[in-house]
Amino acid sequence: MKIVAANGKTALYCFRKRKEEGKMIYNEFQNIKLSALGMGNMRLPVVDGKDNCIDVEAAKQMLAYCMEHGINYYDTSYGYHGGQSEVVVGELMKAYKRDSFYLASKFPGYDLSNMPRVVEIFEDQLKKCQVDYFDFYLFHNVCEMNVDYYLDPKYGIFEYLMEQKKNGRIKHLGFSTHGDIACITKFLEAYGRDMEFCQIELNYFDYKFQDAKGKLELLDKWNIPVWVMEPVRGGQLASLSEEAENKLKTMRPDESVPAWAFRFLQSFPSVTVTLSGMSNMQQLADNIQTYEERKPLTAEEMELILGIADDMIAKTTVPCTGCHYCVTKCPKKLDIPFLLKLYNEAMVAGAGEFIAPMALSSIDADKQPECCINCHSCEKVCPQTIHIPEELAKFAKKMGR
Repeated sequence: MKIVAANGKTALYCFRKRKEEGKMIYNEFQNIKLSALGMGNMRLPVVDGKDNCIDVEAAKQMLAYCMEHGINYYDTSYGYHGGQSEVVVGELMKAYKRDSFYLASKFPGYDLSNMPRVVEIFEDQLKKCQVDYFDFYLFHNVCEMNVDYYLDPKYGIFEYLMEQKKNGRIKHLGFSTHGDIACITKFLEAYGRDMEFCQIELNYFDYKFQDAKGKLELLDKWNIPVWVMEPVRGGQLASLSEEAENKLKTMRPDESVPAWAFRFLQSFPSVTVTLSGMSNMQQLADNIQTYEERKPLTAEEMELILGIADDMIAKTTVPCTGCHYCVTKCPKKLDIPFLLKLYNEAMVAGAGEFIAPMALSSIDADKQPECCINCHSCEKVCPQTIHIPEELAKFAKKMGR
């Protein structure tokens, strides 16, 4: 297949030979069938590395390939690609019958200044996407920073979105979240009976690291189907150490490393749609081929992949077990386990980190990592012998404090 790149040159991609064409897996959701693999439109190809300058021709060919090979779920959002994702997706999907695909977008509550603007933003999103309705619409990124704003009736966000659902401009309403279980529970206790689906970060690394396992179990209790984001953690799980890859090859010689991440997700019955922010044709073709068959992990394979994740976590993070002994000795009453948890997330995510800054913004000014007074009382009771003041200082510096 020939693809014309942004620089005008012709690029040639050699795809793995497909066993069969058009055999995408579909999962039942209410009375419709959704492709198990959805197209996430937050990492589309761009021109000259500029995130808000999407390579429209390359994106057009990618979306055409999606449609040809059975993907029928397309996810975008108000803030993706500097606001251009909705514009480009809307323009390109005009070429297809409206009932041949499902379009999802989100209310951008990750920016608190948007909270009073739900009517204005929703109307703008419909215009940008050039549609009369959204098949799926989400409260975007419910987290510690914004959950109280989402629940505050003075903004009328829930009421307005429910009205749009009643009017047929939203077919299915749900939410995405990077929040912890307490935060998600708070949201569900307020709106859970009206939430039809939930999008979480789920992969074999975050199964324990972000307690995605606990979130999955919570949503199962509420009988809420799961949508997955970050299945390969922004590409971090697309390649592993040579040792880890060799272990995987002994189990499944013909399975690629990224495919293992998707097979992990195929092992959970409540996972309905897995979104992948594919940025080139090679990724797209490979992932579609993976989703032409269900090959969930066996118990032995699950133990292997979670063991690999444990090794990765141990090499990267501070080994805090959350015992809270340190908190009882801290004269500043800092929530040290929570701060170290955020520090670990920041270390793992690297330059793309956004969870830690958002979570920190929900904490009082006198409970921030830089508020540690270096008394070392916490260290004396830490079973893991962590040099806590030193780690908190590193965290504060990493956050630019």
